[in-house]
Order: sequence, then structure tokens, then C-alpha cells
Amino acid sequence: MLKTPDTKLLREAGEGTRGANLVAGNRVDAASGERIDVVCPSDGAVFASIPRSAAVDVDAAVAAARTAFENRPWARMTATERGRSLTRLGELVDRHRDELAALESRDTGKPARQGVADVAAAIRYFEYYGGAADKVHGDQIPFLDGYTVFTTREPHGVVAGIIPWNYPLQILARVAGAALAMGNTLVVKPAEDASLTALRVAELALEAGIPPGVLNVVTGYGAEAGAALSAHPGIDYVTFTGSPATGTAIQAAAAKNNRGVTMELGGKSPQVVFADADLDAALPVVVNAIIQNGGQTCSAGSRVLVEKPVYDDFVSALAKRFSALLAEPHYADGDLGPLINARQAGRVASMIAGAEAAGIPVLARGAVAADAPSGGHYQAPVLFGPVDPQAVIAREEVFGPVLAAFPFDGEEEAVRLANGTEYGLVAGVWTRDGGRQHRVARRIRAGQVYVNGYGAGGGVELPFGGFGKSGHGREKGFEALIDMSATRTIVFNHG
Repeated sequence: MLKTPDTKLLREAGEGTRGANLVAGNRVDAASGERIDVVCPSDGAVFASIPRSAAVDVDAAVAAARTAFENRPWARMTATERGRSLTRLGELVDRHRDELAALESRDTGKPARQGVADVAAAIRYFEYYGGAADKVHGDQIPFLDGYTVFTTREPHGVVAGIIPWNYPLQILARVAGAALAMGNTLVVKPAEDASLTALRVAELALEAGIPPGVLNVVTGYGAEAGAALSAHPGIDYVTFTGSPATGTAIQAAAAKNNRGVTMELGGKSPQVVFADADLDAALPVVVNAIIQNGGQTCSAGSRVLVEKPVYDDFVSALAKRFSALLAEPHYADGDLGPLINARQAGRVASMIAGAEAAGIPVLARGAVAADAPSGGHYQAPVLFGPVDPQAVIAREEVFGPVLAAFPFDGEEEAVRLANGTEYGLVAGVWTRDGGRQHRVARRIRAGQVYVNGYGAGGGVELPFGGFGKSGHGREKGFEALIDMSATRTIVFNHG
């Protein structure tokens, strides 16, 4: 078990920080001089600030990345040396583990242990892609007599990484790890609600020997800096994690320049619990999958489908656990922390109220700690059930600690319910029957399907992405290196 930072560090991390963009290896303010307050979700207090960047600042960052790519201090470096630089970056993140974990926890509101877990995942991404950088190769293709044909994997060029506020450190590491391993240069625009760890890791990248201009970070609002970056003609590829609505806008912007995209969007992920499952093993996993990060996780297990013979018993056990859950400040390291901001808290509360008004039974409700700061954005966990599969709360992503329970009768209905939304990101299947495990796992339309488990501790090695409204392309694992590169075919006519 990794040690969490002390309470003092968790309460004071980043205090008074005047964040700066990192462009061409230099800390710079926005050209306008405007700034955005950084607010702690646990108490609503401003504790730092970041630049409010605009198109002119994005232009500078893209130009720096283009110069670094075309001068080729990174792409021409051997893949082995690129890998060593990424490994050194992982070692530096490890060395600054407490600082980064506390900063991530305070910036996002997530419990301290989750901040520590996010740092551990970031280290693993840099280790993994550091080791994988020189393992990517092309193929020889049998062709006509007198010809030799082979392929190589080439970097796209300048990649734009637009990352969300729920896992800023982890997602920065997974995007940067794969993109940089393949020889791309990168411009990252973190979410305005949580940018501090991205800025800090970019500074550590310079210390790790990654040349200036290879990893640039520009902060600001999505409608300003993010829109300018996704539409920029100097960008060769875009990767985005966030909401389907924003993903659609980013794809449209990138399409005007005919640029490729990887989109990791929302989810409405089911956990399917059959009557023969190990219910004691499933119970804590089902709970954790919806309260982790306050439910603000694209892969959150927000639907639990339970076979009718065990529905009442399993849902009763779930209700007992939900009733005991407590939302607390990040530094209390409780069951869950606050939601990211007032807007998100209001959206979640509105969806809960809508479900209650529609007559959907509330089976259990957790609580907010009595001593939680009044300025924080807290939402007690709620368990609904049974839920009509056509209800809004059954089909739309809540992005909060809200679990919808559904009874089902047999495999056919289980699969139909599991596939009954526009999303297809992650699913869990709980059963002891080996044949059923394979049948159901293969029929559920999701990018990741877990059998008798869920999430697998982040799964840095496991390709991640979805179907339908959950997006396209894959991150994580070796497959992300394919997305972050393009095939070049070389044909020799030697007679």
C-alpha cells in the first residue's frame, strides 16, 4: 500500500502557485496577461491561478512543437534514447510522488489515496512507453518478382492532446507517453478546472532530457484555447478525452484540416451479475466502480444488472453499503470527495431530482460529512432501482455517484440491457459459468469487458476505447502506439 501525503501537504498543496504555460521550454504567461483562478472543489477557495490562453498563445505553442519536430532533435533521436528519456521522466515523477499526489488531490477534490494511485499510474505509463519505444517496427510485404516492399511506422508530427479534469495526471501521462515514444511532438491543453499537475510534469520532462518544444502545455478555457488548438492547421493529429458533445465539436474542427483523431468519450457501463456469481466478491467492486472519483469517470460502472433470483438480496446488500458511504474533503481520504465544480454538482443534482420526480425508487442514499466545508461541491451517493431501461438516468451519463439497478431474466435479456444505450466503453460480467463468461463477454458491445472483475487497476497495458457514442481509436497498451503513428510503404524495384 502506497503511503498518502500528510494532511498538511494535502491542505496546502499548490498554495499561491502562479502557473505558467510551458512553451519551447520556457514558462510564459498568456499574451493577454489574463488569468484563471484555481478553485479547490473541497472548499470552493481559490488557491492558485493559471494563464487564460487564447489563439495567439496556441499559435506560439504549435510553432514551438513544429520547430522541435522539423529540426528533429526528438524524432531523429534513436527510439532507445527516446525511451530512456521517458523512463527518466517516470523516475522524476516517482521522486516527486508526494508533491504530485497532493496537488492532484487538491486540484480535483479526489480522496488522497486516489491522488497517490494516479501518480503510480502516471509512473507506469512512462515506464511502459519508455520500454516500448524501440519495440515498434514495420513489416516486409511479399510482392511482385523483382520488388522488395516494406513498411515503417512514422510519427504524425505535431499532436494536440486535449485532456479532461477528472484524471489530468494519468491522462497526460498516457497521451504523452504514447505520442512521444513514437517521435511526435506535443501540445497539451489541460482542462481549466485541473491543470496544475500537467504543468508540473512538463517541467519535469525538461529535467528528464526531453528537448524544449517537444512537450508544450497551454492552459485556458476549452472554448478559447481548446477550440483554437483542435482547429489549428499546424496540428497533424488530435487526441481528446471528454464529453461526447465536446468530442463532436473537436472532430468537426479537425476535419476542416483533414486531421485524424482519437476520441475517448463517455460511458454508461454495465456490470452484469448472474445468479451463480460470487456475490460477496462482486459487491465491493460494484460499489467502488461508481464512487471512484465521485463517479466522475468515463468508465464508471453506472448500471448494475442483476439476475432476478438474486436481485433482492444483492440490491439489499448494495443499499446497505450505499447508506454507509460518506462524501468528505479530499484531505479526509474518505469514500469519495466532492464533485469538480458547482456546475457539475448542479447537473448531477438535477438528474437525481429528475429521476425522483419520475417516480424511480431511491433504494439508498449516502451522506455528506457534517464537517465538510460549506463551499465544497458535495453529492451523496444514490442507488436507484428498479430502473426503467428507457429512463433518462438509465441511458444518459450522469458523471456522478449515482447507480441504477435493473433486474433481468436470463442471458438474452442481460445482453439486451447491457447493449441498451448509445455507449460502449466498459462492461463487467459476473458468473462462475465458463461457457456463459465467453458467450456474454463476446456479445456485449464494449471496448473492454471484464469477467469477475472490473477496471483491473487502471490497466496501463490494456487497449482502451469504445464503440458508438463512447468514441473511437484506442489509448493505453501497445495499440496506442499505432494510433500515434502512420504507416509508410517503401517499394524497391530492383529487377
